Amino acid sequence: MEYDLELDKAIQKINRTQAKTVVIQLPDGLKPKAGEIAKELESKTSAQISIWLGSCYGACDIPKIEADLLIQWGHSEWQKNTLSQ
Repeated sequence: MEYDLELDKAIQKINRTQAKTVVIQLPDGLKPKAGEIAKELESKTSAQISIWLGSCYGACDIPKIEADLLIQWGHSEWQKNTLSQ
């Protein structure tokens, strides 16, 4: 199965915020791609990319880290909240 990780959006965010230190957080199923993702981000930004290898139980599971930017990926696409419409 292939995922669209939208790396172009991550690269734009890193460059727009001028983040120098970035941590990426992935669910276990995507962790095998962590090195590949980090290399791609580093090659197109001036940021130092670190990989969070701890547990990840969703977007609310934010690691306590020192970084300019945290980027989280998940297996599911965010759904629009239909209750607020």
